[in-house]
Amino acid sequence: MIDPEGTQLGIIPVEEARARARELALDLVEVAPNARPPVCKIMDHGRFVYEQEKKAREARKQQHHIDIKEVKFRPNIGDHDFETKVKRAERFLVEGKHVKLTVMFRWRETRRPENGYEVLRRVCEELAEVAAVERHPPQGLEGRDLSMVLKPS
Repeated sequence: MIDPEGTQLGIIPVEEARARARELALDLVEVAPNARPPVCKIMDHGRFVYEQEKKAREARKQQHHIDIKEVKFRPNIGDHDFETKVKRAERFLVEGKHVKLTVMFRWRETRRPENGYEVLRRVCEELAEVAAVERHPPQGLEGRDLSMVLKPS
């Protein structure tokens, strides 16, 4: 058993440990149930839970969050539409966001996935100076889509 200050009191019967916790108006909490003998600590359980939640909130604040923006293309996209979407992707990359490029196929277009790979290759060439490939496109289609992820360089 461990008291509220953190000093070890040794092996104590459960009834005596509960009585000591009651005297101090605190809770008897089992800290290590798998240890032999099990380790219990006298503490304010509500405060303990609050401190754990506070630590978890702080850890979430420190996490690095990656923003992913998606730009969708079609395999038979026109030149002007292609340029517009590439400029949008470039703007996202300059802002420091990752960009997911998706080529969407419909009906008979799925028979020619090489057109989608060609679109993704052209986009990579256009954005070579501001982006690096984070995830290459897979060999086959993912359902009716083909996608890759670019990160700012």
